[in-house]
Amino acid sequence: MKTIGIGFIGAGDIADLHAEAINGLPGAKLVGLWNRTFEKGVKKAEKFGCKTYTTVDDLLSDAEIDAVFILTNMETHCDYTIQVAKAGKHILVEKPAASNIAELEKMQEAITKANVKCMPVHNYIYETGIKRAKSMIESGKIGDVVQFYMMYNIHHADDIRARYPGVISQILTHHSYTMLYLAGQPKTISCLKHTVDPTLAPQENVAMANIQMQNGTLSHLCASFANDDHAGDPWTCIIKVIGTKGSTRYSYRDWVINDRNGAHSQTYQCYPESIKNTATHFINNVLRQDEEPLSSIEDAITCQRIIEACEKSVKEGIHVNFS
Repeated sequence: MKTIGIGFIGAGDIADLHAEAINGLPGAKLVGLWNRTFEKGVKKAEKFGCKTYTTVDDLLSDAEIDAVFILTNMETHCDYTIQVAKAGKHILVEKPAASNIAELEKMQEAITKANVKCMPVHNYIYETGIKRAKSMIESGKIGDVVQFYMMYNIHHADDIRARYPGVISQILTHHSYTMLYLAGQPKTISCLKHTVDPTLAPQENVAMANIQMQNGTLSHLCASFANDDHAGDPWTCIIKVIGTKGSTRYSYRDWVINDRNGAHSQTYQCYPESIKNTATHFINNVLRQDEEPLSSIEDAITCQRIIEACEKSVKEGIHVNFS
């Protein structure tokens, strides 16, 4: 089995989970990384057991690297994706895949021209429970889908909230691609947002969207950085699909470790597992077996259109037609 070499552009917190997946995967190797702050990159490379590069060009010129994980801030994803595609390397790009639709279209054009694979990190849909839900829906076991819910209530510390985008971009992006995977395409979108204590950060930390799908299904998406939910059967992060013959759910609360993990006060184990599942699927299925990813840049474009429709609904106080 040919070893697939991976390079990282960016070595922030999310790189730890991707590195763990690669280093535990037979037939894959984390060759090296580049990070904007070189000293931090050196420390991460020592931790991961890989090389460091002084420039992105040095990384891309390494023949041992077959694919590149773009793990930097959203505003840089477009330029790096185009650069990596021109170098003939396959690409996994963290979410949100880009800042706007124009950037995503440029990325799509570059990867099509270069004939390389590009998979956005739409990590929830690589979870076993979500794939099982997809199978139940497609087989008709739960009948016609009537309602889709995805709720997220995880308090984020003030310093983290201040540097993150608002929850519409940061969290409803996850909700959007999961909804596309399980419930289909939207028809109309209505959204509201709220900022609890704007003196800490101006961006919204609570948002809710009500959506009617093209097939008539109703969807409700909500996200909050302002609070945890500690009531019985908490809505920490929960997905529920209700059909005419049955229903299914997925919850962060089914796998919890009482240790802090990044922005979370506890380790909701399915989150790091979902990142590892995504990396594993990209390497084993997309690269090794030449399968299409479960979510594409075209899906990322649709997600961005949903986010922009949510922002338009909030700004203008209207129900937005989505076509």
